[in-house]
Order: sequence, then structure tokens, then C-alpha cells
Amino acid sequence: MSRDDDPPPDGWGEPRSRTVTWWDPMIGAQAMHDLSGREYLQAMIDGRLPPAPIGGLMAMTAVSVGEGTVEFRCQPDESAYNPIGLVHGGLVCTLLDSVAGCAVHSTLPAGVGYTSLEIKVSYLRPVRHGGGELTATGRVTKPGRRAAFADGEVRDADGRLIATASSTCMVFPLGDG
Repeated sequence: MSRDDDPPPDGWGEPRSRTVTWWDPMIGAQAMHDLSGREYLQAMIDGRLPPAPIGGLMAMTAVSVGEGTVEFRCQPDESAYNPIGLVHGGLVCTLLDSVAGCAVHSTLPAGVGYTSLEIKVSYLRPVRHGGGELTATGRVTKPGRRAAFADGEVRDADGRLIATASSTCMVFPLGDG
């Protein structure tokens, strides 16, 4: 491993960079006390609430929400590459975890939150930078007051299925804001 102050070996070229920005995540967290999950997610999509910081980090954006359904878009780049020159599966898993959790969130009343308990991901195709935008959809398969279940899928720009997931989320009342 080289240190940051060591010159790179010949052939590495110039370093690349990416800037990530985000807003105070507690602004959105506080709004969950007064908005249903669907209202909250729609406010985020409409720009009335800031997006979650993970969205900027992973280049993903919520684009639509319905009762028990959501859609996200993601434009992966080389900053998400693994050592073999493909987008790391963790980005796809994060995208699936996000759409499954937000699908559950869309069914919850104000003052109720969720967290992932379990996710099972099946990867079907690799993702490369330059392959176009990914579309991820999540849908609730069984809502619940203590646990809720959701499925998700990611498709590439040509509509080919990239990965699927099934998720279990714990549902709980939020504490005092």
C-alpha cells in the first residue's frame, strides 16, 4: 500500500475525485413525527424536505412514491467500482435496501419508523460505469405493525433485470423529537 504523500506509480494517470454534499439529516427525521411515510417521501421528492445523505453518496434519487411502492434512479460511476472493474455489489444492495425500506415507509402513519432487519439479494448481471441509469423499484408484500415485508428489483437502462431482493423491516414508534 502506498501512503497518500507517496507519488503514484507510472501509468496511474491523474487522480479522479467526486464531491458529495448533503443537508442536515435531522430536518427530515423531525418531519417524520408529523407526516405519514408517503407524505414524507413525497415531500422529499418534491424538494420540500432534504434528501437522505446516502442518496448523494450513492448517486441515487427517489423519483416516485405510491401506497406501498417507490421508485429510485441511480447513476453509478467509477467511484463505486470494486477491484475487478465493476460497480460494487454493495451499491446495488444499498439501492435495494433503500427501495424496500422506503416502500415500507410509504405505508406507515406519522410518528412511526422502520429499520431493516434482514435483506436477501440475488445478483443477476454486473453493472459498469457508462451502462446508463439504474431504476430500482420497491413494493410491500406484507405490511405490518411490528414487521413488514418488501421486495425490490433493479433494472438497467435497457430494462434488463440486474438484481432482486426480499427484505424484512422492523416497524416501531418514533421517540420524542
